[in-house]
Amino acid sequence: MRVIETARLRLREMADDDAPFILEVLTDPDFVANVGDRGVHELAGARRYILEGPGASYVKYGFGLYLVERLAEQAPLGMCGLLRRDSHPDVEIGFAFVPRARGHGFALEAAQATLDFAQRTLGIPRIVALAKPDNHPSIRILEGIGMRFERMVRFTPDGKECGLFVVEQGVSS
Repeated sequence: MRVIETARLRLREMADDDAPFILEVLTDPDFVANVGDRGVHELAGARRYILEGPGASYVKYGFGLYLVERLAEQAPLGMCGLLRRDSHPDVEIGFAFVPRARGHGFALEAAQATLDFAQRTLGIPRIVALAKPDNHPSIRILEGIGMRFERMVRFTPDGKECGLFVVEQGVSS
């Protein structure tokens, strides 16, 4: 199901058929280094991840991580969307793109569209994001969509500190 569309991208709910691509994303060394190892190392694990992660979120919250694909070729590029975690009270924006999709502005375009969707369509006024201090590409994207650094936090399962970035509707930085 299509959720968000931009000039170049479609963000849609993930499906079982997306498992090979999701496996590629989740096992990318940059994903593992910056987001973490999700314990997904084979297709069955990727299918389980889709069902128990984004799929469950769509049902429970009405949003989740979406597959990002280029409109022209319907080629998958990454994932971007909204997350609800037990570790903190806010809705979080997250994204991850495969190496061949980086450096083309796709992540910034998808993140901006997701933020607009969260605020305008879903009515979520405060959105947060987590980024490791040395993950400069992600930090640039977060700042590019108007998020500001608030403080260091320990919300990740590994207990390491991450920067908490925030944007609130009606609050300028």
